[in-house]
Amino acid sequence: MLLVWLGHPGKSIKITCEITGTWYQAPPDWAYRGQTDLAATDLQPVAKVSLTGGQFWQQAELEVRTAGRYVLDFKNTSGIGRFRHILLGANGQVVADVGGGIQADVANPFFLRHGREVELIPSHYQLLTQLESPFFLAEPRPYMDALDSYRQTIKQGTAITLVCLGLLLGLMIYYTAIALVRKRLSEAMYALFILGNLLFNGTALLVFPELLGMHWIYLVSVPILFSNAAYVVFVMSLLEIRQGTHPRLRKAGLALLGLLAGLVVLAIVKPNWSLEIDRYGVGAFLSYGLVAGLVRAREGSVSARYYLCAIGAFFVLGIWTITASSGDGSSLFIEHMGLLSVSVEVVLLALVLSYQFGQLYRDKENALERMEHSRRVARTDALTGLPNRVALDMALETLPQHGCLTFIDLDGLKFYNDQFGHARGDERLRSFAYHLDKQLGAQAQAHRLGGDEFAITCVHGGEAWIATALEQAVAHMCASGFEFAGASYGSVLIHEHPSLEEVKRMADHRMYDNKRHRKAQRGQPQDTHEGLQS
Repeated sequence: MLLVWLGHPGKSIKITCEITGTWYQAPPDWAYRGQTDLAATDLQPVAKVSLTGGQFWQQAELEVRTAGRYVLDFKNTSGIGRFRHILLGANGQVVADVGGGIQADVANPFFLRHGREVELIPSHYQLLTQLESPFFLAEPRPYMDALDSYRQTIKQGTAITLVCLGLLLGLMIYYTAIALVRKRLSEAMYALFILGNLLFNGTALLVFPELLGMHWIYLVSVPILFSNAAYVVFVMSLLEIRQGTHPRLRKAGLALLGLLAGLVVLAIVKPNWSLEIDRYGVGAFLSYGLVAGLVRAREGSVSARYYLCAIGAFFVLGIWTITASSGDGSSLFIEHMGLLSVSVEVVLLALVLSYQFGQLYRDKENALERMEHSRRVARTDALTGLPNRVALDMALETLPQHGCLTFIDLDGLKFYNDQFGHARGDERLRSFAYHLDKQLGAQAQAHRLGGDEFAITCVHGGEAWIATALEQAVAHMCASGFEFAGASYGSVLIHEHPSLEEVKRMADHRMYDNKRHRKAQRGQPQDTHEGLQS
């Protein structure tokens, strides 16, 4: 066929020309030996390149009307094992012979592209293009573009490749770290899924061959075989699909894993079919993820509803990618669309997992609040609001040697309970607790031990100051309607004995000594009311 390259001398026209010609399939051992007419050879004409790979040659004719620098490249796919362009002049001489591919250890003049630059003069040319690869993701279509135009059109694809692969790499590291720290299966499987796609896209889009010297073509197919299975396990873990709660989804997931394992074996037996097998595996796990998301979302799972947004977008883009055999004629490859679909899913899934992390954090905060509330209740006297005996024991553990402990026994509680009822007695206890706590301020802490027994812990010692605070608290109680108010107390410094139990016993003993002394004083005629005696 004849393809005319449009142009006018002295005027550059920005136009991309797809090169159409006749395709031939060659045996694996066939070699080019300078033939100028492939139709005259024993090669078999074919309608298009087979996606299961092989060696193919295309012969096309083209007319160049404008001298300049041009670039030969391929549309639709960059996953090509080896290629070669042989450009013949009008008299059959070789004008250019350039090649490359993923399997070829040849530097690419254009970053992440198979483009090969040639300088042409106005003339008639024949182009022989060789393709040799174990498989193709889509049908490679040779095309030619002016150098300046080519440089502009490839920018979009290069940007997509670098941004999306950077995104996948960062999130893979993140999910790996989360999986190691939290020992969660879902994050581990998702990191493995991302790794598979990172290897596939990084190889197919020439990042690993160019930057890392990795030329193994099966990195385009093998990692996806395992990432498909990892995604199924991820879905089962993320959506909590268990035998006891979702037996059908569980059995379907296990059956799918068995099927994917079988596809791995088939890919080993027929490696040229491995990329086609990947397509079926991707379609299978996308369908399972969508169905599982729908079922769990209908059951009210909030995580499943968020996941449904991610898998919905991934399903549409992913199915389009695995069923497309050719692109839209732009400079983007099928691999770019696949990379975009995975990146969209990864970003949306990050939002789902962020929600889960946020929910776990909220649940943890609520649990801590409930625990703290229970702890406060356990250490607080319900009637007076003062710390209780448990809190006293904890406070004694941190009390310094120069601190002191005071035990208090409140007088007259039985009298108020018997004469006015327990409500009045409780009011008397609350009144004493309020006035005592107010007098102590921040310098000491009052505790209620139970009944009419109280205690004071003070980090600065000061028995005289505590006695004064008690006198003032009792005086305020008398003024507030409890005229028969009084209290006995006993104080001990922490350094008086190394045993805290002995310190408490000493404080209790001194309190009762004080109580007996006050009772003896109340027996004197001039003592007409109860008061605080030291």
